[in-house]
Amino acid sequence: MPRPQDHELSDAVLLERSARGDRDAFDQVMLRHHASVYRLARLLVHGDDDAEDVLQQTFLAAWKNAGRFRAEAAVRTWLLTIARHMALRTRRRRAREPVQDVSLDELGVQAGWGSPDPETLAMMSERQELLEAAFETLTPEEREVMTLRDLEGLSGEDTAAVLGLSVAAMKSRLHRARLALAARVRSEVLRATRRA
Repeated sequence: MPRPQDHELSDAVLLERSARGDRDAFDQVMLRHHASVYRLARLLVHGDDDAEDVLQQTFLAAWKNAGRFRAEAAVRTWLLTIARHMALRTRRRRAREPVQDVSLDELGVQAGWGSPDPETLAMMSERQELLEAAFETLTPEEREVMTLRDLEGLSGEDTAAVLGLSVAAMKSRLHRARLALAARVRSEVLRATRRA
C-alpha cells in the first residue's frame, strides 16, 4: 500500500512522524502553521527580527519536543502556546513593552471594506486607520485574546489553552476587549463628528 502524501495527513500524525525523526513531516507542520505562529509572535514582540526569532525558537522547540505532544489540544494550539511562551520570554529579556504593528487588512476585507471604487476605498482607509488606532490602545492582554480568537479563529477552548486561562476567564477577557475596542472606535467617531 503506498504511503499517503504528507499534505493528506493530519497534524497529529505528522507530529508523530516528526517525533520519530521524519523531517519532511515536520516541514509540513511548519508550512501549515508558519503564518499563525508568526502573526502571534509579531503581535507579542517588538519588530520583525524578534518575531522571526520567536518563530524559529517555536519550531525548534516543537521539533525537539514532538515526542511529548499528547494530542490533548490541536497541534496549532500547542504551537501557539509554545510561541506565546517564547514571545513572553523575549519580551522579558528585552525588558520593554511590545509595540503593536499588526496589520488589520485581513479583518477589514472580512468586514466588507474591500470595494474598488475610490470613494469607498477612501472610506475604507479612514475606517481601517481608526480601527488600527483603536486596536493599538488596547492592553496587550486584550490585543492577544482578540488576535487568537477573532483573527486566528481559534476555538474558545484553544484560545483559553494558549493563554493559560479557564474558558470562562478567556470569554470574560474577550468580551471586555471587544467592548473596549467598540468604545474607543465610537469615541473617535464622535470626536470626528464634532470637528466636522
